[in-house]
Amino acid sequence: MKRTSRTTSAALRRTAREAFGWDALRPGQLEAMEAVMAGRDTLAVMPTGSGKSAVYQVPALLLDGPTVVVSPLIALQRDQVAGLLARGGEATAVQANSSQSDRAREQAFEALRAGEVEFFFLAPEQLAKPEVLDAVAAAKPSLFVVDEAHCISSWGHDFRPDYLRLHSAVERLGRPPVLALTATASPPVRDEIISRLRLDDPVQVVSGFDRPNLSLEVQAFRDDDQRREAVVLRAMGEAKPGLVYTATRKSAEAYAEALGELGIDAGAYHAGMRAADREDVHERFMTGGLDVVVATTAFGMGIDKADVRFVVHAEVADSLDSYYQEVGRAGRDGEPAVAALYYRQEDLGLRRFFASGGVDETALRKVVTLVEHADGPVEPTELAEEMEVAPTRLAGLVNLLEQAGALDVRADGAIARADADLSPREAAQAAAEVAEAHRRVEQSRVEMMRAYAETTGCRRQLLLAYFGETLDEPCGRCDTCAAGTAEEQADAGSSPYALQSRVVHAQWGSGVVMRYEGDRIVVLFEEVGYRTLSLEAVAARGLLEAS
Repeated sequence: MKRTSRTTSAALRRTAREAFGWDALRPGQLEAMEAVMAGRDTLAVMPTGSGKSAVYQVPALLLDGPTVVVSPLIALQRDQVAGLLARGGEATAVQANSSQSDRAREQAFEALRAGEVEFFFLAPEQLAKPEVLDAVAAAKPSLFVVDEAHCISSWGHDFRPDYLRLHSAVERLGRPPVLALTATASPPVRDEIISRLRLDDPVQVVSGFDRPNLSLEVQAFRDDDQRREAVVLRAMGEAKPGLVYTATRKSAEAYAEALGELGIDAGAYHAGMRAADREDVHERFMTGGLDVVVATTAFGMGIDKADVRFVVHAEVADSLDSYYQEVGRAGRDGEPAVAALYYRQEDLGLRRFFASGGVDETALRKVVTLVEHADGPVEPTELAEEMEVAPTRLAGLVNLLEQAGALDVRADGAIARADADLSPREAAQAAAEVAEAHRRVEQSRVEMMRAYAETTGCRRQLLLAYFGETLDEPCGRCDTCAAGTAEEQADAGSSPYALQSRVVHAQWGSGVVMRYEGDRIVVLFEEVGYRTLSLEAVAARGLLEAS
């Protein structure tokens, strides 16, 4: 018998209390849980520390069949499994990934086959293996969870090609309801998550992004040596523990070394380190053995450490999506914490470079040609070998061609021709146009990062507007509010279009009004991303029409 909404809510609250010890559910959690219980695909966007994991953990205990959780980082999987097992009770959690021995992985699948597993954690690349899909499908999962779902977005801030196969995996598993979770996703990224996962009329729960306990500030520098010295002194002087984010591996090591010379227990963390060394840094930070971790972007994803007192960015992040996820790792205990950006305008050149990569049309044509002349659908591994490219490189090419309508990725992961009327050259050109649209949006996101760093208005208002939320008055808890310039900006602007209203531009098409800053308006256009326009020019030339 199907539960009514009221009985479902009561059951969820009771399970949260009895199984996990949570006396109350936070804003957004219950709404997302109810959608999951109703069998709806769901996208939950909740800031770091708001209890995203609870959204699947509580319903999983009320649903028949195991819950499959796709998680991008092995360390994150391990922490989640350990946390579930530490609570005791009947729920069992296992993981299967490349860090385990063959025997350990086999034991995990044996437990799954025996019906002894409630939570089964996998890395996305595991689901590219037919034997893994067959084993999971036989267990008849009741829920498919995509954690850190922004990783699926080709213009999200942590693109992972392995995530592109997930919609096919879901079909192979019998199409259980899908729950996508992320701590940060601006409107374009949300749209991409829904499209790439092929969510069916999903319930979208976007919980409040404001973190009032975070003090936001930006310090601008012209001289790089002065900036580096200021970052080191700030990290040394703030209450510990803390995080320093850098754009490069070299900088991470240099800052960690400089802090160590000042007597601070600091460690570097980046993808160029041995896995064992990264694990050691992660473990020591979690257990209090390190005061400061200096890292590139991967560190901190999903880490449940509540007492981080500061996050300092030694260079600009690639987008406000990345920036807000990273600063959100501070102050999860609700106590005051600092989020400081040390900014040089010249650093934007590096970010623009990363956002301006072109596409190889020759490689795109070759992919289409090989698929076209194959005897039936082609396995990705075979195609990658024939192309002489890495699987991740192939996934990116296939993604573009699929979006252009030239290729179709089947439920079993095999690749087939979708539109034979497009010649390989035409298909490559169409895919290149898709890539160019993504590049324009990515460049616009870099410009929004610049706008945040250089604004004299309220930084929190700008940040929240980027994610589609409004803050009516300056926050009073950022450096521009303290300096008085935010109030001046608020008093100076006019608002001819309502925030979040739709407008149309003759050249750039449809868009949404995101925010005002003095005499300028920022609009998020579907085709070209974020654009900042002069209100005077808009009025004089009739650039925008309400839609």
